[in-house]
Amino acid sequence: MAIQVKKSYKFAFRSSLLIALVLLILIGGFLWYKGTIDWTLLLLFGLIGFTVSFVILQIRVERFIYGRIKRIYDDVSLLESFSFASRPVTTDMRTLTQEIEKFAQDKKIEIDTLKIREEYRKDFLGNVSHELKTPLFTVQGYILTLLDGAMEDKNIRKKYLQRANKGVERLIYIIKDLDLITKLEVGELRLEWDDFDIIELIQNVFELLEMKAAKKKITLTFDMDYQTPIHVRADREKIQQVVTNLLVNSIKYGHENGTTEVSVEDLIKNKVIIRVTDNGEGIPQQHIQRLFERFYRVDKSGSRREGGSGLGLSIVKHIIEAHDEKIYVESEVGMGSEFSFTLEKAENKTG
Repeated sequence: MAIQVKKSYKFAFRSSLLIALVLLILIGGFLWYKGTIDWTLLLLFGLIGFTVSFVILQIRVERFIYGRIKRIYDDVSLLESFSFASRPVTTDMRTLTQEIEKFAQDKKIEIDTLKIREEYRKDFLGNVSHELKTPLFTVQGYILTLLDGAMEDKNIRKKYLQRANKGVERLIYIIKDLDLITKLEVGELRLEWDDFDIIELIQNVFELLEMKAAKKKITLTFDMDYQTPIHVRADREKIQQVVTNLLVNSIKYGHENGTTEVSVEDLIKNKVIIRVTDNGEGIPQQHIQRLFERFYRVDKSGSRREGGSGLGLSIVKHIIEAHDEKIYVESEVGMGSEFSFTLEKAENKTG
């Protein structure tokens, strides 16, 4: 710890001056009463009194008060507050109070942040445990049933093995999504930049999800007939995953005979914004800020019945942020939701 004593003489000076004045008044009054006032001797006595008082007070401040203050600094330094520990020790009470208050405020923020992270960690571990154990127990149940004798029945054997395989597929799906998120977070996943037509990509996703949407009688459509291509610069595969995840969510939580509409609009000179709008259930406002957390589900039971890894929106957010772009969400319960994200236009290829 750097020790650079900033001596505060103001307290000692004022106190000594006050003591000297009191002594002068008392002695002056006594001599006046006796009728033997010697002003030269009186001033000399006052000066000596001031000097002696100043020296004694300053020594006491340095040895007594400063010693205690230094111990406070040393104790605070043990808490690894490097910015605080590197400052010079001061005997100035006002400065010390300000520094201690700032230190306490910084520590409170740090502790609050750690508490939030700890809660998030607990939620995350609990969610991971739940998401993994459900398919694991399912697979185990089918296998144990087969081992208990059901394997002899050819029809049951095939049916149970198929169901066990679905459980394994879900496990693989969850693990792949977790691996993707981890790579995106640590920057290990490299983006393959390319220029492509975003309208064509969205149309391809429509076709891939056509049967899934038809089961709930949901129409996937553009907001208008796009006659010309709109080229953007991004990782085609990852943006297709973003569009797919958003459309799958809109189908999953959409009403029967509903509509999911996609629009592509100019935002600024070199940006476009892609909007995915549905007229489904909508999302309560208290859930909006946590939508992109891993495994966070608005409807815990209903969303699990719908399937999925619970990582779709988290992956969407990480992919968009990896492109240095933004994603937004607006929703109203009973009216539907709109997810939108920005992309950079490809040079000289705008529609």
